[in-house]
Amino acid sequence: MTALMTILHVQTRTELIWVIFGLMAQLMFTGRFLVQWIASERARSSVMPVAFWYFSLVGGLMLLAYAIYRRDPVFTLGQALGVFIYARNLSLIRIARRA
Repeated sequence: MTALMTILHVQTRTELIWVIFGLMAQLMFTGRFLVQWIASERARSSVMPVAFWYFSLVGGLMLLAYAIYRRDPVFTLGQALGVFIYARNLSLIRIARRA
């Protein structure tokens, strides 16, 4: 545990948990690009699957929580705007499917 805390430059268990959470959030956010790439390769065309927006939303919310914990106003503002956009895209998709 101490070695991991040293590697990640944290001093408390709480910080360690948040850094691990932040890393998982970044992996979730990065996963959206993999989803989009695989869908585009299968379609042999650039496509944006709905899963891309879900990965974006979940990863964005997780990163927003991490940014708030870190009290980083730049990171917080950037993620808050992104979360709004991802949620709006999912809303537009839902509206289009109902029509």
